[in-house]
Amino acid sequence: VQLQASGGGLVQPGGSLRLSCAASGSITGINVMGWYRQAPGKERELVASIFPSGSTNYANSVKGRFTISRDKLRKTLYLQMNSLKPEDTAVYYCNYSGHRGAYWGQGTLVTVSS
Repeated sequence: VQLQASGGGLVQPGGSLRLSCAASGSITGINVMGWYRQAPGKERELVASIFPSGSTNYANSVKGRFTISRDKLRKTLYLQMNSLKPEDTAVYYCNYSGHRGAYWGQGTLVTVSS
């Protein structure tokens, strides 16, 4: 599986961005899809994940502001980010995981600044 993340950029506090992650190759056996982020000097952290049932999970810091979703074929993963804060500044990575292993996108930079 190859993942290509896009949609990052510079946005003012309070603004919105939508990240996308396009998957190529077979996703057979992929179970969990998610978004992680890594801010400068910090460890990578889970932002949101979506499961085969469609249930979702969010980090406390983004609950109510971010929404994870996917298309029907599970070939594209999205992260809608609203009410962005400076502390959301990070490189965002998409991840597909299953019994075959974990696959990562290349990361897309989100900068929240006035």
